[in-house]
Amino acid sequence: MEKKQLTLPLKPEELETLRAGQQVELSGLIYTARDAAHKKIYDLLSQQETVPFTVENAFIYYVGPTPAKPDQVIGSAGPTTSSRMDKYTPLLLEHGLKGMIGKGYRNEEVKESIKRNKAVYLAAIGGTGALLSTAIREAEVVAFPELGPEAVYKLTVENFPVTVIIDSLGNDWYIQAREKFQQKRSTL
Repeated sequence: MEKKQLTLPLKPEELETLRAGQQVELSGLIYTARDAAHKKIYDLLSQQETVPFTVENAFIYYVGPTPAKPDQVIGSAGPTTSSRMDKYTPLLLEHGLKGMIGKGYRNEEVKESIKRNKAVYLAAIGGTGALLSTAIREAEVVAFPELGPEAVYKLTVENFPVTVIIDSLGNDWYIQAREKFQQKRSTL
């Protein structure tokens, strides 16, 4: 599969061409949100109140960046474990969220919701936060500043490297890769 360059926000037909295991570089706007911000967003959506940024067609990166050093846009910005957001994710997807970036597995309810809402789950490589931060061109806190590094940031990214883990058809790269490995291993 060839690496794909994508500009956010994605059109539905672009999103639906992505396949599990595919390497992608994102450019455009993404938001950050970790556990505390997800709870606040979830509570607002549950009470049919306004979220302080547009969830529809958005991509959320599960990250709590470190403070920027002088002459940096942002500090280290590595992904956090996605499963911690699983209890909030289906509701966000129902409200139009189209992509999530993190690391690790997602539960079955989230996988079904990704498929039902024609969204995607992408992974960034853990442990590469300093490198990933070099793809971030602008960072601005747009919601919940009281949460410090867990506030919601609006990031402008350029060529931000990720891998499609769960595509809009529900294919899961973690499962597919494990099966391929087991097949190869059995022929040795």
